[in-house]
Amino acid sequence: MRPRIAVSFSRIRLEDKMILEEFAARGLEVDRIDDGDVIWSLQDRQPRWDLLLDRSLGFGRARATAQILESRGVLCVNSARTVAICGDKLAAQVAIEAAGVPTPATRVAFSREAALAAAEELGYPVVIKPTVGSWGRLVARLNDRDAAEAVLEDRELLGNWTHHVYYLQKLVDKPGRDIRLFVIGGRAVAAVYRVSEHWITNTARGGRTENCPVDDRLAEFGRLCASACGAEILAVDLVEDREGALYVLELNHSMEFRNSVAPTGVNIPGLVVDHLLQLATERGS
Repeated sequence: MRPRIAVSFSRIRLEDKMILEEFAARGLEVDRIDDGDVIWSLQDRQPRWDLLLDRSLGFGRARATAQILESRGVLCVNSARTVAICGDKLAAQVAIEAAGVPTPATRVAFSREAALAAAEELGYPVVIKPTVGSWGRLVARLNDRDAAEAVLEDRELLGNWTHHVYYLQKLVDKPGRDIRLFVIGGRAVAAVYRVSEHWITNTARGGRTENCPVDDRLAEFGRLCASACGAEILAVDLVEDREGALYVLELNHSMEFRNSVAPTGVNIPGLVVDHLLQLATERGS
């Protein structure tokens, strides 16, 4: 009996099309859920599907969808717990620190005065990030106290409560690149360098990708991070300093890989689908 699989979207990205093509190549039809149109009845307890792959763009939508469907016995990839950890940079750092994974020196404060003191304690330059957010949005480099005062005043006036959790990290002096590591089923399958002259190297901000060999150290980082957040499919963002030490920056539960298939030569969406089918088979056996 073929597994009943659904995929949820906010909008279909190139990565999502690639995943759907991999399902089609295996002769499998999946139900598509547009999370902007769907209405979930909490009284409807029918599972309908064996497995859901969540590709929602929104942290809140992804977590809520997984919570609802998990209550009906649907296996969600990734789980509501994983989404809750990965979608919050602070929660992710707490989880991976507990697993022994190195991260940049970090301070958290809840007032502008305390945040300024934290920046002084870390030593400039420091980076301030929203705890919830993606694509490098609202990430700022604070080179001195004047910059810190200006940015913190803006954050203090923003309405979202997440902007009032001041999450600051010591800027790691990196060699013009960072690393994105792809982990499927606890196994590191590929990695890329994201290279840019700008200090933010996200491909969404113009960074270019080059193949990064997956050595034993990266493989272990991937295994530990996936275990810490319970992820079946995960992208880990890391940064290296000038001496080659590695630090994990964040975890991504709905990873983007459009610019990573060609340089690595790894069929990442194919591996995603193979893993989903393995999970569905194991669940049905």
